[in-house]
Amino acid sequence: MKNPFAVVLLIFIFSSAQAQKNKFNLLIGTYTQSCDSKGIYVYDFDSNTGNFSFKSTTEKVINPSYLSVSKDNNFVYSVNEFGNESTVSAFSFNPSSGKLDFINKQSSKGADPCYIINDNKNVIVANYSGGNISVFSKNNDGSLGAAKQVIQHYGKGSNSQRQEGPHVHMVHFSPDKKFVLSNDLGNDKVYSYAYNPNDEQTVLELKDSVSVQSGSGPRHLTFSKDGKFVYLLQELDGALTVFSYSNGILTKIDETTILAKDFKGTFSSADIHISPDGKFLYASNRGEANSITIFKILKNGKLLLKGQTSTLGIGPRNFAIDPTGNFLLVAHQYTNDVVIFKRNKTTGALTDTGKKIALCSPVCLVFTKS
Repeated sequence: MKNPFAVVLLIFIFSSAQAQKNKFNLLIGTYTQSCDSKGIYVYDFDSNTGNFSFKSTTEKVINPSYLSVSKDNNFVYSVNEFGNESTVSAFSFNPSSGKLDFINKQSSKGADPCYIINDNKNVIVANYSGGNISVFSKNNDGSLGAAKQVIQHYGKGSNSQRQEGPHVHMVHFSPDKKFVLSNDLGNDKVYSYAYNPNDEQTVLELKDSVSVQSGSGPRHLTFSKDGKFVYLLQELDGALTVFSYSNGILTKIDETTILAKDFKGTFSSADIHISPDGKFLYASNRGEANSITIFKILKNGKLLLKGQTSTLGIGPRNFAIDPTGNFLLVAHQYTNDVVIFKRNKTTGALTDTGKKIALCSPVCLVFTKS
């Protein structure tokens, strides 16, 4: 070996590159009024080991309960859920340091925003209590322009306590970005809007809507990896509906439940995600359930129940699977922690790693490149 130093250097560079490849930023949105929280937290997460380390936090950001990162990884957008005074905020983001710097904010144009998405042109927000959708223009510096479209939903459901009016709970781009789907927990409908990103006024144009079981309360949905199926989770009755999807149209093909057969307590379905390889679907449940239900996705899009796993906390409002699929992290709103589970990629099963992030009222988890 003519130059052992060069060989050692190459090995070091390769090892460093591999280690960096397995590192991701984990952004965590929180509620800030029930305990001591500064808003948005950024951690370094190692997808090989499940280890984490604190990187950065904002200061005095009110209830950033849902987050969305720009495609270029340079900006973060958050809702600020605060009743009729709710806003939407823009931050510049340094992926290396994890530093977030406030740019500006706009009125959410509806009470209690609970979901937010963005692309190169627009930021779109679901306002829960307002029962509407707000669309904001996005400036070149990442800042938010004033709302250029507000779409009001109408109607109510059979659950008088939770469905006294419309409650928009989610907005979600179709995989081809030609449509935005929106769940309304208050009127038991899923809306499909044609997406016109460059339009100055009519960014979203209603194409279709489908009704689900009365009183079910559609909360979150996700697309299959191939974009041919949509899985809709209903908060109020625990139902999980499977739709075929094509060009903005949803057609129901099956329905199951995330509840265990012998479960008798209170429940409140929350979040739904598919593993990066597209083979397994996971759904969280709160109330007295505090569990994750696991399904295998069959070739015809239907679901095969694999069982339930305790989330080891109370209030699993949101969870996330790291981009490698090795770990599933659950944010517990009421036990103030993020529990880290190891994922078995073959069976879909979850195993407690014993690792968790202690944090005030975490309610949103987002992985980004570091």
